Amino acid sequence: MLEIAPVTLEGTVVRLEPLRHVHADGLREAGSCDAIWTYTASRMEDPEAYIVSALSNEREGTELPFAIIDRKSERVIGSTRFMAISPADRGLEIGSTWLTPSVWKTKVNTECKYLLLRHCFEELGCIRVQLKTDLRNQNSQRAIERIGGVREGVLRNHMLLKSGHVRDTVMFSILDREWPAVKNRLEMLLIGES
Repeated sequence: MLEIAPVTLEGTVVRLEPLRHVHADGLREAGSCDAIWTYTASRMEDPEAYIVSALSNEREGTELPFAIIDRKSERVIGSTRFMAISPADRGLEIGSTWLTPSVWKTKVNTECKYLLLRHCFEELGCIRVQLKTDLRNQNSQRAIERIGGVREGVLRNHMLLKSGHVRDTVMFSILDREWPAVKNRLEMLLIGES
């Protein structure tokens, strides 16, 4: 059974720390570019409301939200979370991930996924971690496959976005038995990325 609790995960370029009200100004600045929200279910309109909602879900045990901090500048550069937490099934989803555009196509997202997945499989004892993305978001699909996510299928008409778009969602997963190979792959990617 999973025991999810707030934790700080430290990498070389990022630190994932429990999302709290102190991050509001940083979220506002990091999330100000419209391109971030193209494929998301909702846009972060108000960082304070975003944090209040995330903390409510954390208290209910359905999510564990993180602020993504650039270790060099100590600035907030995005957010991610554990969600769809299923303790009895020893599984969860890594999702609601967004990054400020200045760190797109850098090692930031790779290191975030490495830290989160390592925690899931090596500390929490997960047997399954899922990730999902909008069918239109080819970059996200390539990124998930690149780190070793296995495409499971498409949930058709899965979500109605605030824009009115009816989203088809591509589901991916990584299983505990796949983690050693995925971990090795991620470590090799992190060595090779700038």
